[in-house]
Amino acid sequence: MKALGPVVAILVVVLLLVSGALFTVDQRQNAIVFQLGEVKEVVTKPGLNFKWPLLQNVRLFDMRILTYDDVEPLRFLTQGNRPVLVDSFVKWRITDVRQYFISVQGDEFRAATRIRQTVSGTLREQFGVRTLHEVVSGERDVIMNQVRELVDLDLKRIGVEIIDVRLKRVDLPQEVSESVYGRMQAERKRLANELRATGAAEAERIRADADRQREVILAEAYRDAQRVRGEGDAKAANTYAAAFSKNPEFYSFYRSMEAYRSTFRGRTDLMLLESNSDFLRYFRDSLGRQSSTRK
Repeated sequence: MKALGPVVAILVVVLLLVSGALFTVDQRQNAIVFQLGEVKEVVTKPGLNFKWPLLQNVRLFDMRILTYDDVEPLRFLTQGNRPVLVDSFVKWRITDVRQYFISVQGDEFRAATRIRQTVSGTLREQFGVRTLHEVVSGERDVIMNQVRELVDLDLKRIGVEIIDVRLKRVDLPQEVSESVYGRMQAERKRLANELRATGAAEAERIRADADRQREVILAEAYRDAQRVRGEGDAKAANTYAAAFSKNPEFYSFYRSMEAYRSTFRGRTDLMLLESNSDFLRYFRDSLGRQSSTRK
């Protein structure tokens, strides 16, 4: 039993040395093997690997895409010294583990700080040569692509690749928003007044044209009515003349009857005439015939 003690102790030491000599690299990771504080080897392939215990140590780095998102929006000046607030985020990942460790000591916070500084400086340059309208709505896609290319080119020096740069929101500061809103409101009112004035003028033109056409139509209708009435009267006169020329005495009698009917319309109508007036000729003839009949 006493002999087993040292054996067990040796086995434990051996197991500790073996476990300390082996390490695993995940497919989402790269590893740097350090020897006495210096970079000895970079492991990029996933699997089980060996290192010298106590002499070497290993540090693992996540190679997946990471996100850096500013907590507070950044303030930039556009062309004409118009301030804007920009809220953005960056997608990035480590591509060269050795360079990444040398540049920022493998510290993700330091890498994010470097990314923030580079993105901020590049955005400031891009916004400074563009107008407010262009950065708010006109050229956002162009700005994001150019910023991504420039930032990626700069950060390759620290072993980092920039996958994407996105502008989540581009707003005006509160004090600028109020003045811009006031100008927009005034511009909309001016445009509305111009449209109303144009509409009123067009309405008056249409109304005047309609009135003119109405007068023309009424005049033409009256002219045509008078022409038709005149033609009818002429035709009627010709018809009467043709009919009455066959019996002038009947025509005279008919015209007298028409005159009597037109003159004596009511019981109270009164006309003073001499008894021998030609107007009463047919009355006298009628009374004469009635007297002869009675006799």
